Amino acid sequence: MSNQNLQQPRRTTCPYCGVGCGVLATPHSDDQAAGGPPVAGDTSHPANYGRLCVKGSSLHETTGSQGQTLYPRVLGSRVTWDRALDEVAGAIRAAVENHGPESVAFYLSGQLLTEDYYAANKLAKGFIGTPHVDTNSRLCMSSAVAAHKRAFGEDVVPGCYEDLELADLLVLTGSNAAWNHPVLYQRMKAADRPGRRVVVIDPRRTATAELADLHLALKPGTDTVLFNGLLVWLADTGGLDSHYIGQHCNGFDEALAAARASAFAPQQVAEICDLPEQDVVTFYRWFADTERTVTAFSQGVNQSSAGTDKGNGIINCHLATGRIGRSGASPFSLTGQPNAMGGREVGGLANTLAAHMEYDTPGARERIGRFWGSDRIPEAPGHKAVELFDAVHRGEIKVLWVMGTNPAVSLPDSPRIREAMKHCPVVIVSDCIARTDTTELADVLLPAEGWGEKDGTVTNSERRVSRQRRFLPAAGEARPDWRILAEVGQRLGYRDAFRWTNAADVFREHARLSALDNQGERQFNLSALADLTDEGYEELAPIQWPVTEANPTGRPRLFTDGRFSTTDGRARFVPVQPRLPDARPERVREMIINTGRIRDQWHTMTRTARSPRLVQHRSEPFIDLHPDDLDRLGLSAGGLARLASRDGSGDFLGRVRAEPGQRPGEVFVPIHWNNQFSQSALASSLIAPVTDPVSGQPESKYGVVSVRPVQATWHGRLLRPRNAPGGWQADYWTRVPMEHCDAWWVAGCEPVAWQRQVTRWLGGVPDLVLEDSASGVYRAARLVDGRLQGVLVVARDANDLPDVGWLSSLFDSRTLSRQERRGLLSARDVEVADVGPLVCSCFGVGERQIEAAIRDGAADVEALGRQLKCGTNCGSCIPELKACLAAGAPEPAGAAS
Repeated sequence: MSNQNLQQPRRTTCPYCGVGCGVLATPHSDDQAAGGPPVAGDTSHPANYGRLCVKGSSLHETTGSQGQTLYPRVLGSRVTWDRALDEVAGAIRAAVENHGPESVAFYLSGQLLTEDYYAANKLAKGFIGTPHVDTNSRLCMSSAVAAHKRAFGEDVVPGCYEDLELADLLVLTGSNAAWNHPVLYQRMKAADRPGRRVVVIDPRRTATAELADLHLALKPGTDTVLFNGLLVWLADTGGLDSHYIGQHCNGFDEALAAARASAFAPQQVAEICDLPEQDVVTFYRWFADTERTVTAFSQGVNQSSAGTDKGNGIINCHLATGRIGRSGASPFSLTGQPNAMGGREVGGLANTLAAHMEYDTPGARERIGRFWGSDRIPEAPGHKAVELFDAVHRGEIKVLWVMGTNPAVSLPDSPRIREAMKHCPVVIVSDCIARTDTTELADVLLPAEGWGEKDGTVTNSERRVSRQRRFLPAAGEARPDWRILAEVGQRLGYRDAFRWTNAADVFREHARLSALDNQGERQFNLSALADLTDEGYEELAPIQWPVTEANPTGRPRLFTDGRFSTTDGRARFVPVQPRLPDARPERVREMIINTGRIRDQWHTMTRTARSPRLVQHRSEPFIDLHPDDLDRLGLSAGGLARLASRDGSGDFLGRVRAEPGQRPGEVFVPIHWNNQFSQSALASSLIAPVTDPVSGQPESKYGVVSVRPVQATWHGRLLRPRNAPGGWQADYWTRVPMEHCDAWWVAGCEPVAWQRQVTRWLGGVPDLVLEDSASGVYRAARLVDGRLQGVLVVARDANDLPDVGWLSSLFDSRTLSRQERRGLLSARDVEVADVGPLVCSCFGVGERQIEAAIRDGAADVEALGRQLKCGTNCGSCIPELKACLAAGAPEPAGAAS
């Protein structure tokens, strides 16, 4: 692509969640990276029609070469690409010759493009001959995949986003869509109308519950009981579609018998699920009486040792009522990652082959082998993610290639994962980010192109294939993943199989394979796109598969004729036997733990933490507990607490938050923080490697931890110029990226003689000092030639620390004015009002601004939006705006009594 074309606005797709929003991005040169390219929602894209969440609208703040992997490295030393690729090919060749093909493993990512995924699967399963190819999608979507295949014969989401708007009953279970799929949530919210009802099923009262007519805060792990009870209710109250069941399904009697064995009546369901009986009855009645019902489910269902059964329990109820693939009526799996579905299409999961073919499908291995020209297709599935790293730990895997993901943070029992990778003979990591917990364990580090730098496709939650387009030059010597894989394949001797010249070549091959011997037996089919020219690929508009001669523009809904992808064309009811989690709290301080995402961060923060505004809403790792538990355990909001796993191998240190939306006896912690950003804040270290026996998906939503207060004697904020040398220590620290400086939230358990320590912390002797030992206040600032080089503010109580947003703005290399110097130790500009804690990230609106607007007469969310713009973009802050309105606005400090 010419440099001239790179300067034109480009239609591309957001690299975050599975909604798959279209983005219009304007390029920039590397010397403009600080400002970044402006981004906007693509009004022509049918997933978002121009709307973006705060993460999407901040994408331009996460690009630029700083912090990216720029050059290949071997054992930490920069090398040429030829040397690096020779090392990779040599390691794979030696492992296969000495230990067999199964000594090589690949661990992929739902953030790879489909073309990258296809190349990895072809190289591994097709030519190296290893079945051990799995993906981080195993951690979020594999239970839904398994449920789809058991019920429909294929991994297929039958409905489309429009169904979420058309449904007269929308059931959101295990989904905090307001924070995790915010643009889709806004579509659901905008579809509100008289008679439309929303049920939210979630142990926590999340921001999504703001949309709910009924919130079922069920006991964790009891979802199958609730939906088995619904199936029994439908059967006993005339709610079944007997004609549909008889014409299009098998196994209903067995599924109903299993449901009756576990849940006879709403009273029993309510007791087991810890719900009011009337709420259970209300949900059952609404479901039975509402023809147009969509049940959307996500990680709260999938991330469970019974996740597949939970998915099938939901699907059973939709099959029983004939609500599959109909307008406004379907079960709907909300995908976690931007290309989790694309990876599933090409065989990115260890138990599948390419193009939705299966190991146990007669003739499938032979078909793919003939197509690829290979006789090395493995005979049986490989290790799923947790099993794969167990094999690494046992020493069975000699070469591990990790692509675009951070397993040292995201997999359960993370200390064991790190230990396994440290002892693996050769670890290869391809990533666009230079420093992660996983890249630090790499023997060979390969610079992969990131978002905006490479071309390809992704598939979103509604089966819609969209283009990610290049609009930025590659950082350093970075290359697209498919090309890296192809060059390794050629070095291994398979030149003809990997003779692609661009991403379009890979896509065309992928599309041709999808049509291979597919006489309507699989819904996944891209045959009408198999002959796209390069120009056609470049201009490819978002389209939902199947894309065939009969459906050249795709299909929004599947199974509308009642014919499924099974051998007899009939859907299968699956008998579900409820299995509650094995672990139970047994001691006074033990509690059930739940983990998950927060509003403004994504996965392990490698991209989102490059945007300072995305860190401000929740700036440090936290622990949400019900207020009653704070009292019971001797904790205080704003203080620190430590969570420990039952076996003592993992711990989590975070800030305590009182959250009435938590069920008593349960805690919630975020998954994002890691060793690059905090000390002892790996949520995955608390999660035991317990998996679903069918899908292999880890139980990330349930564990048992002990909770203890951490008695810090001081809390502080330390600000230094970017990349300033360290040399300080604290019992607790969290790095908080800010606009012009590096910042750390710090705390200690022992008193500190600050006059002896501050020189090390600030990089030199401070010029300004304020100390009040009696109150525990200490503040110091250091300047060089009038420019700020460091600030430290300390208080006995974290709640007494000032906001440091203004201080961070002073680290822009300017000479400070007299007024700015006067404000250093008070941490505020004496003439500029403090906005307070951030509420709306889209427009930078703080709590004190909202309180002032309420005092000025803003009586509702709409009035706040008109005055401050908060809540008018992605809408994720609306629940917090409502909480501010409900609490009212306190009088400002110094107001007359």
